[in-house]
Amino acid sequence: QVQLVESGGGLVQAGGSLRLSCAASGRTFSSNVMGWFRQAPGKEREFVAFITWSGGVTYNRDSVAGRFTISRDNAKNTVYLQMSSLKPEDTAVYYCAARKYQLGSKDRTEYDYWGQGTQVTVSS
Repeated sequence: QVQLVESGGGLVQAGGSLRLSCAASGRTFSSNVMGWFRQAPGKEREFVAFITWSGGVTYNRDSVAGRFTISRDNAKNTVYLQMSSLKPEDTAVYYCAARKYQLGSKDRTEYDYWGQGTQVTVSS
């Protein structure tokens, strides 16, 4: 089992920045693929980014590439999502997720563990 706890969400004006953190506990963290997803009201949960155990990253190019950066600190069992140039359409609940396997995925159904989510609201 892996337990995930997100933090760092809040209210920010358009153009601003936030950094989300996801602290993991339980089974070995460093070997897991870690992902960030988000869900806006009335919409499906959407892939944002993932990072492999070795630091390889993939982003949702259509929505966040160039503005968001995912990183991880295996010594602290923590993954981060630095969000910059935020837009009102980035408003959503952001979820951290962990995958048992070392191969990354953009498919939310392929992640095994989820955090409770943290709200990000971007005002115009």
